[in-house]
Amino acid sequence: MKTTLTTTEAVHRLIDDEYANWSRAGAFALVEYLEELEEDMGNEEIEFCPVSLRCDFSQYSDFEEWAKEQWGEDLACEYWREESGDTEEQDEKTREYIRDRGTLIEFDGGIIVSSF
Repeated sequence: MKTTLTTTEAVHRLIDDEYANWSRAGAFALVEYLEELEEDMGNEEIEFCPVSLRCDFSQYSDFEEWAKEQWGEDLACEYWREESGDTEEQDEKTREYIRDRGTLIEFDGGIIVSSF
């Protein structure tokens, strides 16, 4: 037995997960990414499980926040200092690092990164 969710219903289910920390914009970005992935796979349906998504993806306000969680405060701060303050260059290097290892979803207000 299957239930088909609308985009809005899926977003609400993500936001209602008390153990997750999705913003409304982040939840929409993730659901839209999953819908596009379904289309790219020839409309093969993806099973929607908020718990799996919470375990497989995390939302961050920016690349620096992700780096601090990924590498620890000291290494991330050292990385940001070494890059001479050029935020765009730092973001691009981090973007490439993430994409080489997993999934990156960028949206207005933050980023979502898959676990890797």
